[in-house]
Amino acid sequence: MSAALDELAALEDHGAFAARHIGPSEAEIAAMLEVVGVDSLGALAERTVPAAIRGQDFSHLPPPASEAEVIAELRDLSELNTPLRSLIGMGYHGTHVPPVILRNVLENPGWYTAYTPYQAEIAQGRLEALVNFQTMVTDLTGLPMANASLLDEATAAAEAMALALAATRGKSNTLLVADDIHPQTLAVIRTRAEPLGLTVAVVPVAEVAAACAERKPFALVLQYPGSTGAVRDIAPEIAAVQKAGGLAIVAADPLSLVLLTPPGEMGADVVIGSSQRFGVPMGYGGPHAAFMAVKDAYKRLMPGRLVGVSVDAAGRPAMRLALQTREQHIRREKATSNICTAQVLLAVMAGMYAVWHGPEGLTRIAKRVSLQARLLADAAIRAGFTLRHDAFFDTLAIEAGDKAEALMRGALADGFNLRRIDATGIGIALDETVTRRELETLVALFAAVGGGKASLDALAPRGGIPEALERRSAFLTASVFNTHHAEHSMLRYLKSLEDKDVALNRSMIPLGSCTMKLNATAEMIPITFPGFGTLHPFAPVDQAAGYIALVRRLEGWLAAITGFAAVSLQPNAGSQGEYAGLLAIRAFHRANGQEGRDICLIPSSAHGTNPASAVMAGMRVVVVGCDRDGNVDLADLDAKIAQHAEKLSALMITYPSTHGVFEEEIIRICDAVHQAGGQVYMDGANMNAQVGLTSPGRIGADVCHLNLHKTFCIPHGGGGPGVGPIGVAKHLAPHLPNHPLLKEAGPATGYGPVSAAPFGSASILPISYAYIRMMGAEALTRATQVAILNANYIARRLDGHFPVLYKGARGMVAHECILDCRGFQQGGGVLVEDIAKRLQDYGFHAPTMSWPVAGTLMVEPTESEPKAELDRFCDAMIAIRAEIRAVEQGRMDKADNPLKNAPHTATEIAAAEWTHPYSREEAAYPLPFVAAHKYWPPVKRVDNVYGDRNLVCTCAPLEDYAQAAE
Repeated sequence: MSAALDELAALEDHGAFAARHIGPSEAEIAAMLEVVGVDSLGALAERTVPAAIRGQDFSHLPPPASEAEVIAELRDLSELNTPLRSLIGMGYHGTHVPPVILRNVLENPGWYTAYTPYQAEIAQGRLEALVNFQTMVTDLTGLPMANASLLDEATAAAEAMALALAATRGKSNTLLVADDIHPQTLAVIRTRAEPLGLTVAVVPVAEVAAACAERKPFALVLQYPGSTGAVRDIAPEIAAVQKAGGLAIVAADPLSLVLLTPPGEMGADVVIGSSQRFGVPMGYGGPHAAFMAVKDAYKRLMPGRLVGVSVDAAGRPAMRLALQTREQHIRREKATSNICTAQVLLAVMAGMYAVWHGPEGLTRIAKRVSLQARLLADAAIRAGFTLRHDAFFDTLAIEAGDKAEALMRGALADGFNLRRIDATGIGIALDETVTRRELETLVALFAAVGGGKASLDALAPRGGIPEALERRSAFLTASVFNTHHAEHSMLRYLKSLEDKDVALNRSMIPLGSCTMKLNATAEMIPITFPGFGTLHPFAPVDQAAGYIALVRRLEGWLAAITGFAAVSLQPNAGSQGEYAGLLAIRAFHRANGQEGRDICLIPSSAHGTNPASAVMAGMRVVVVGCDRDGNVDLADLDAKIAQHAEKLSALMITYPSTHGVFEEEIIRICDAVHQAGGQVYMDGANMNAQVGLTSPGRIGADVCHLNLHKTFCIPHGGGGPGVGPIGVAKHLAPHLPNHPLLKEAGPATGYGPVSAAPFGSASILPISYAYIRMMGAEALTRATQVAILNANYIARRLDGHFPVLYKGARGMVAHECILDCRGFQQGGGVLVEDIAKRLQDYGFHAPTMSWPVAGTLMVEPTESEPKAELDRFCDAMIAIRAEIRAVEQGRMDKADNPLKNAPHTATEIAAAEWTHPYSREEAAYPLPFVAAHKYWPPVKRVDNVYGDRNLVCTCAPLEDYAQAAE
């Protein structure tokens, strides 16, 4: 190669992305290493990671590529897909994403990089958007309470099953399901029911009432409209199951509820569904926001999150997550669900779709879609076909006889995917994206296959919604749904909400265990490529060549990173990954004739979802203690293994530990479990400290879930979406989840699906693909090293002010550290919550508060934060410590001080009267950097107790509520 070509190669941009992703410069890294007391990143890793587990084989990873190259590569993959017009239905429909929502929510880092709204004061924008979503759901379903979203329709149905089982207190172990349910929903229900010992009985629609009387189920699941489109009065079936002592669960299409009698008005106890068709692309299956609405009696059994209205310290309305005792970190093995995640970003989009269109706009869309179906019904009948259902909303079930195959082939040739219901039945689901020209093409297709002549102009609407089932109640009456229909108004509304929140585009979010790292723009761009967005998850697999190639490459890369033999991308959240991994272990034991192994050992420091997942997987939880250094108590572990050796199924362990250290004895721990016949499940929440330095496979784990929304750069989206794939060792590979509608999704010997779509939230997989592809092996390793450096730098800077609770054998922390704040309560009456709220005045989101140890803050800076931001955070914490000291020494009032009154709002600072003994400047501008870029919390501290005692979770009465509060 010539000298010029050598120079050209050196000037290529291939490694530049790593320098943009990793925040600190070379000079900053050198300065931080000096503070930490080591001379290189390699030496830091040697002091932090035990020697016995160090080492990683990245030979299977591709070399790094530039941002432009990866965007082009993903565009090429997207164009390998063949996004025909899919009229398959089954819960997935074409939809138009309003451009104002596309640009200002989905593509806006102010919305997609925010974290779960645990700190309510700095999440009022997202919380209001979620109240809009909840209100939309309650109005459409006719039930008073709705949560802030679930993962997908199928898992929402399974969650409803668990709710009904808890509500009926085990009176029965039988669940009835009407046979016109979506097949993927039935499959997930069966997966979730089996470990719990429940019987799922599928009964023909005509026999539902009689089956309820005979079998006395704890619940009945109905689809409304049915999977093939049938609209029928389900009130008698609802009454039948309730008479038998069970709950009525209805899976409903939200657009149909604009025109149909709501299930809540028919007596339903629980209504679930997917809001996908409200402005969220199909995306080969997800992510989409599912919903759940319940009667008031069941609100405390609802899984997931519920946003409620409370008041702040000034008595003004403020929103917060309500009934937080339902959160799994608190309920642990007593939880009925492991779902503490949601699909917030997608729920925001769906709620804003309703805001944008309003009740009149949604009615227009629904009537247009329904009219299309009625015209097409007439065309089918004129062509000699018959309808299986005369009553329908938007989906036709056509009896095509021996012409079914010709109809399917003709539709494919014309650019349409239809649904093959059975040998002679064809399903066609209309949606808002179908144009008049496409309708004319379908009419011509019927005529060509069935015979005769037909034109759209000559058709008369036929069938549709029976008058007795037409909706008569009002919906979306709140002012927010009747105001923002002009783009200026909508744009300003979205901006006003965004400005109330703290996201990564404003400042560092130092949440321990949550890894709030850079979500690069180059990684985000491909998710809106048309070839990725418009594909139906059950389209013929040969139309998804780009997706399949992307999935196989990403599976291979993640297998190399984890040191495992196989990976499944189906789980669409970390909670689903936990569950899927434990099911693989359960299936492995059963395949070996050891069904009796059902004990799951879990350290006391574990994520709260761990014990909840174990119980859902049919296991019994035995807690293992931790020693004073935060490590697993080896003596207690040995004793528990000996006690339960014949019944031991698994150990669930997080590594590095939940306490932020690399336990030295991890290999010994894994060996002890294996020697007793158990398997090791590793929670991958802290994978950001492993990549390139070690791996779950090397450590000795058998299965590990990954949080792609943590280590692999999918943004948290305000509390979802997430992806939680699992990697497994070779012996567990046959036991990964599969899917009845796509054999490529998993092994034939695997158990059923854990998510509705074969590859879960497929449309956001390009984000992690792009991250790994742009970084390459060397940069991925360096990212881990810098994440550990940043955490140790913060620990060293703050250790003299806030004791670091746990350190490793050589005095180092992993990628996060726990600051002990428990001593401040006795000396000055300062609680950890006061510190968290005071940080808001400095423009920061608080670290993880009071977990895994009450009264502490767990800090994780990630590799993406530059030294200047780390220093700003440390300066803020040190300044807060000085304020605490002033209270301890009596220089500040114990009750009336900046900590107890935090956060301070602009309204408060600008008020004519100021009654506090400290100055306005001390309150609002405690350090010089704050004044340069001031964030104003929109509300004062929110009263959690008031909100739970006076639960309001919809926006309809907000105006009245505000007046009452005042």
